[in-house]
Amino acid sequence: MFDIQSDSQVLRQGQFADYSDSFCEPIAMTSAYRFQSAEQAAARFSGAEPGHVYSRFTNPSVHVFEERVALLEVAEGAVAFASGMAALTAVMMAFAESGSNIVCSRDVFGTTLVALRSYFARFGVEVRVVGLMDYAAWEQAIDQQTRLVFVETPSNPMQDIVNIAVLAGLAHAKNALLVVDNTLLTPIMQQPLLLGADLVLHSAGKYMDGQGRCVAGVVCGALPLITPLRGVLRTLGFSLSPMNAWLLLKSLEMLSLRMMQINQSALQLATWLEQQQDVQAVYYSGLKSHPCHELACQQQAGFGGVFSFKAGTDRHDAWVFINALRLISIATNIGDTRSMVTHPASTTHGRLSPEERQQSGISENLVRLSIGLETSDDLIQDLTQALIQMRSARLPHSFSLPQASALASLQC
Repeated sequence: MFDIQSDSQVLRQGQFADYSDSFCEPIAMTSAYRFQSAEQAAARFSGAEPGHVYSRFTNPSVHVFEERVALLEVAEGAVAFASGMAALTAVMMAFAESGSNIVCSRDVFGTTLVALRSYFARFGVEVRVVGLMDYAAWEQAIDQQTRLVFVETPSNPMQDIVNIAVLAGLAHAKNALLVVDNTLLTPIMQQPLLLGADLVLHSAGKYMDGQGRCVAGVVCGALPLITPLRGVLRTLGFSLSPMNAWLLLKSLEMLSLRMMQINQSALQLATWLEQQQDVQAVYYSGLKSHPCHELACQQQAGFGGVFSFKAGTDRHDAWVFINALRLISIATNIGDTRSMVTHPASTTHGRLSPEERQQSGISENLVRLSIGLETSDDLIQDLTQALIQMRSARLPHSFSLPQASALASLQC
């Protein structure tokens, strides 16, 4: 037996404490793992023996989060990543190759199109962009060289919806994989795998976190498709941190309750806005006026918490309205407990060309709302005073102060 110095003892004391009786899951804040022998280390690295190897691609906290999301999406497995864009990149890296093509909806997150066109096109992957609900265009664009068909449904911020089962049939007829971004609805309100999708992707820092604390991504699907994704993660290292994984897995415990309340509030606010003057149109699939309402009722269990509307007539009106809000915060995220507003044409879709924005319905007076957990009455009060201020800002300078005051006091 050899004598261990006190400094060394401090490093080792309690290192392998047992947390198995902890009611709340502990956070596995570690990069490495202890092996019982050299033989076990070799077996773990080769895959001959299951177990954790290195936190770049195996971590207990991350694994629990993956298991919970897979359960919610009725999937055989899931792989978590550092962000939603990292998850998208991993899917492209795993299944596309030079000479193949990806067919993507025009109505996706703006950065998705930038990533496909600016980066993947460099490696010989052709990118074909079609309208979300143009089924004839989908059928024409998908061919034997198509590896991936990618959509967001509902679209953000216009809430357009594609029939997932129909699109899956078109993709599978040419041996392509259908990937559905399910961020807006979460598995609480839509389960694309049950409708024929092959992979489901989430920007998990949105509703899955629900409190605006972290950035993450996750992809769900059958094990034969999950295995190559884990290979990309192991090699390229788009790793989700254990801390963020722990935050996410705890948030999932309240996901259903949050989504139900958010859905109820969003429907109430969208219905109210539809009745207001100076609001030209409201885009929310929960409204009977939305062209996709019937399809939404068929393949969704709810409509989510994001919708958009046209405030006034131009960018100036939209910005005046946004700046006048006092309870609702100006932020480009979605899915927080706190309601947020943004101007898509100058933020989330700002890198698209004017023609592309027009094709996607992103007008200069379009405003997007992400509804949180505040009371609907308080949110309506905030929207009311912002609409009044927007209207007042357009008053002719020739109006006297009493006239302007009287007009501004009118109910929206």
